[in-house]
Amino acid sequence: MEKTNEIIEAMAFHNQILPEDIPKIDLYIDQVIQLFESTFAESKRHLDEKILTKTMINNYAKGKLFYPVQNKKYSRNHIMLISLIYQMKSALSINDVKLVLNGINEKAAQKKLDLEQFYRSYLNLQQGNTEVFADALKRQAEGAAEQVAGVEDSEELERVLLIASLVHTSNLYRRAAEKLVDEIVKGAEE
Repeated sequence: MEKTNEIIEAMAFHNQILPEDIPKIDLYIDQVIQLFESTFAESKRHLDEKILTKTMINNYAKGKLFYPVQNKKYSRNHIMLISLIYQMKSALSINDVKLVLNGINEKAAQKKLDLEQFYRSYLNLQQGNTEVFADALKRQAEGAAEQVAGVEDSEELERVLLIASLVHTSNLYRRAAEKLVDEIVKGAEE
């Protein structure tokens, strides 16, 4: 499929909240939403899609997905945690996200973890993942094209095969993440 480069460019992988993009002052909820909306605007599938809402943030707070805010203001650490939640919630249940971030939250709240350094490490891994993904997408597109070469209506079949292959790959990664979450739960129970 010749469109793989267009797909990769349209996915706006460069859209990330970098630590230097986060103001040095604490933000109110509307300012947090505005930061996320402006940063991830290019990543939206549909124009009316909401990246983050007050309800979402309030639900994360009530669910203790991040440690409590002070005076209705969100610190730089809160914004980094909300960014992690935003990324994880597309593949994991909110309960699993809470389990994953529980130890990080405790350490960050007690100032036993440099959350900015941890977050930068995550962003570095994410950049590497983007490069791996771009290569894998090209290989999967080539594989789908090979499977239907010479078949009538091959363009439609190729597209469906590629979609099915991508969904399968996504499920493999999600299931691997869930296995790691289960290990966290098992470790906590022991």
